[in-house]
Amino acid sequence: MLKSVILIGGPQKGTRFRPLSFEVPKPLFPVAGVPMLQHHVEECAKVPNMKEILLIGFYQPNEELTRFMSSAQQEFKISIRYLQEYAALGTGGGIYHFRDQILSGGPEAFFIMNADVCSEFPLPEMLNFQKEHGESSSFVILGTTANRKQSMNYGCIVENQQTNEVLHYVEKPSTFVSDIINCGIYLFTPEIFQHIGAVFQKNQQDMLLYPYEGDEQTNGNGWHRAEAIRLEQDIFTALAGQGKLYVYKTPAIWSQIKSAGSAIYASRLYLNQYHKTHPERLATNKEGGPRISGNVYIHQTANIDPTAVLGPNVSIGTGVTIGAGVRVRESIILHGATLQDHSCVLNCIVGWDSTIGKWARVEGTPSDPNPNDPYAKIDSETLFRDGELTPSITILGCNVTIPAEVIILNSIVLPYKDLNRSFKNQIIL
Repeated sequence: MLKSVILIGGPQKGTRFRPLSFEVPKPLFPVAGVPMLQHHVEECAKVPNMKEILLIGFYQPNEELTRFMSSAQQEFKISIRYLQEYAALGTGGGIYHFRDQILSGGPEAFFIMNADVCSEFPLPEMLNFQKEHGESSSFVILGTTANRKQSMNYGCIVENQQTNEVLHYVEKPSTFVSDIINCGIYLFTPEIFQHIGAVFQKNQQDMLLYPYEGDEQTNGNGWHRAEAIRLEQDIFTALAGQGKLYVYKTPAIWSQIKSAGSAIYASRLYLNQYHKTHPERLATNKEGGPRISGNVYIHQTANIDPTAVLGPNVSIGTGVTIGAGVRVRESIILHGATLQDHSCVLNCIVGWDSTIGKWARVEGTPSDPNPNDPYAKIDSETLFRDGELTPSITILGCNVTIPAEVIILNSIVLPYKDLNRSFKNQIIL
């Protein structure tokens, strides 16, 4: 029997995703028309013998999360539970804290995945790979190839090319180590908890020896210091080269979803995959419907004028209204938004219940990977460069109103703003 654990983080995380994460926890942000987490849950539910999916994070249990879990349980016929950490415990600390829940029922192996990755999730392939490599208790990391420069932004894996054993693991090295990077999806056996437990005990001993090291206010929460364990730096680095850790390299799609710009790129990857997995989710050109070019997802409750032109890479949420002659490309339009006649929306995320006036143009700069490099990943751009806002996707928070006939370029507009003129390269507070 198998289980899956999805690490969903918490409200202090996902800051690069603001202002969108103000309204909805980042893991529930819709990518290609469904919550980010649903892509994970769907692939887990397809694995034979998968008994349960556990979500671990430090969000307060909220209505959106509960609603997502109950609808996903019904749709995928699998038990889904949320386990709330009392503080951010890191990727290893969270699963160690809830090890009894993960091991209850005696799973022979379990998957761990980060919520903010977009992937084809080759889970059955990882299971087969584990059977063929190392002893039965070996651990598998999903890896992919990046280019030399970008690999240094990720966990880098040096492998034995014959056996695929991980010989060396470095998280975000300062010089080039390897072009194989960690995808944030792992297959573990229960034995991993012995290794995490050893780090936990070492942390406890360190605390007895150096009780006040680091920040002074940790005296009260020393327990938290021992329990905050990072899988990547604390566990993988130590396990590498011991014949326990293997890497399964996938040539399939993979991307991180750290910033709002990367959500549009992930949306493109998933929409493209729908041709194979969910052709019914892709809109087609119909008599009396809007003109569709490329991959477009439209929720059935959206109301779209037949003279609108949508795509490629557009997803339209519930209850969206799109007027005559509107052009939308490379964008995510969230529920309840209104795009009035002849407005133009390019490389943009339009927030919940926002309105774009007639003949207005809202445009961003795509932050896509280099299309000529098959191994290029999306750069996690800093918000500012040389004192200026880095040109990026334009984001409108919820309930933003853009008047008629203005241009909004490369800007981030915080929620509940009524703009009265054009803006470019600004964060509008």
